[in-house]
Amino acid sequence: MRSIRMRILAMCVVLACVGIGAWQLLPDDGGRKDPITIGTTDVVSSLDPAEAYDAGSWALYSSLYQSLMTFDIGSAQPVPDAARSCEFTDNALRTFTCTMRDDLTFSNGHKVTAQDAAFSFNRVLRMKDGNGPAPLFATLKNVEAAGDKVTFHLKSRDATFASKIATGGGAIVDHTEYPQNKERPGDTVVGSGPYVLKSYKDGVSALLEPNPKYQGAIKKTGVPIEIHYFKQPDQLDAAWKNKQIDVAHREMPPAMLAQLSPGDPNAHVTEATGSEIRNLVFNVRKSAALADTEVRRAAALLVDRAQIAEQVYSGTVEPLYSLIPQGFTGHSTAFFDAYPKVDVTKAGQLLRDAGVQTPVKFSMAYSRTSVTDAEAALLKKQLDAGGLFKVKLVGMTDWTKFQDGYKAGKFDAYTVGWIADYPDADNYSQPLIGTGNSLYNGYSNKQVDKLISQTQQYTDRGRTAEDFKSMQDVVADDVPVIPLWQRKDYVLSNNDVSGAQYLSDGTGVWRIWELGWL
Repeated sequence: MRSIRMRILAMCVVLACVGIGAWQLLPDDGGRKDPITIGTTDVVSSLDPAEAYDAGSWALYSSLYQSLMTFDIGSAQPVPDAARSCEFTDNALRTFTCTMRDDLTFSNGHKVTAQDAAFSFNRVLRMKDGNGPAPLFATLKNVEAAGDKVTFHLKSRDATFASKIATGGGAIVDHTEYPQNKERPGDTVVGSGPYVLKSYKDGVSALLEPNPKYQGAIKKTGVPIEIHYFKQPDQLDAAWKNKQIDVAHREMPPAMLAQLSPGDPNAHVTEATGSEIRNLVFNVRKSAALADTEVRRAAALLVDRAQIAEQVYSGTVEPLYSLIPQGFTGHSTAFFDAYPKVDVTKAGQLLRDAGVQTPVKFSMAYSRTSVTDAEAALLKKQLDAGGLFKVKLVGMTDWTKFQDGYKAGKFDAYTVGWIADYPDADNYSQPLIGTGNSLYNGYSNKQVDKLISQTQQYTDRGRTAEDFKSMQDVVADDVPVIPLWQRKDYVLSNNDVSGAQYLSDGTGVWRIWELGWL
């Protein structure tokens, strides 16, 4: 799945408190039911939840599918959705049981059952698709259903498990409609979420309409929503300026965002800290150009995050020196502590001491759907400084091919963004640096895996801080990734739309049911 969300939890709680009463004060839409249009540059890689682990896809899943649990606005604790209740049923935190609601219906009219829920999770585990959410469920052994009960058996203690099943990875599908071992073909969706998919054109648009049969945690459904997908931020900006869309989210051009004002009379601007980060990922497999730890440490001494934040992003992102962003328990400055300043001389000394011949030549891939050529070029310029490295840029326009490429180890380095699936630092550990992680860079460290397991022991998440900090110290020493920046989250809406401030909480979830006409 995949900005600066350090003050996020406190801010979201405040927004939630304001929002409870705010909806009661909003004007009625007067019966207007034409679609509200949302523009985004996010990419939907698949409509099948076992096949995708990216922000664009999961934004859709939160509306079209139902999970056993979900998150309320501003809450860090999941609440039941498709389930009536969920809880650990043993003291070891290795058996988690949910009791299903009995009033749920899929969009095709089939009843939603515990068997469907168990099938959906076992399907993710069975398929282990390279682009799917299986890495999120590293602690899950198997799932079984009996009557209205869904029971999860875990390999090890995992206090964060309820949060994991509340994500898009926990989307429930109809076992009669989705194949057990392969992707469901076509461009239709069978789900039980608050919306149904009426039409879909890959990479172009999606039309969603409220689901009258929905039952669950959401007490209000809004108006129809039409999503327009744009390949570049400049195209999204043009659509916004030409009033072709009513709401814009992810990503407008940085220069344009930097000029936004909350007092703009022609638009509503919501700016908040976000959970989105970007990492430079290194392929650490033995055959790769960056397999040597000293080479990666040298690279870490050449990256100037502040320069990227200012020159490329006009201050709309903040330099990040931690795998875990600000606002989450365990955030540290491990990379600043280890590499406090750009130091070409020290980087060169590291390479000479390691007997590495320079320049070290390697490829660095990036997806043009999320990374600009300017950002890639500046990062290359920084790494090439002093003649220690010679970077070959590989810009790719097809997101899926880019994913397939780094999964197969075709690139020596690549830039990948990440957005929190749930509000816990755990989401930045196992999926990113644990053995079998979703970055597919070949990194595996027993000490890191042990620390990840230790952080999953505690229901009191405050007790995990020191383990997370220790984990990041190890990562700063090994350098399988270099954290680059953390993004602010912006939502723009025109004056006819209400509820846009609740559309995003900085994670990949869209709450489109909060939108309405004024």
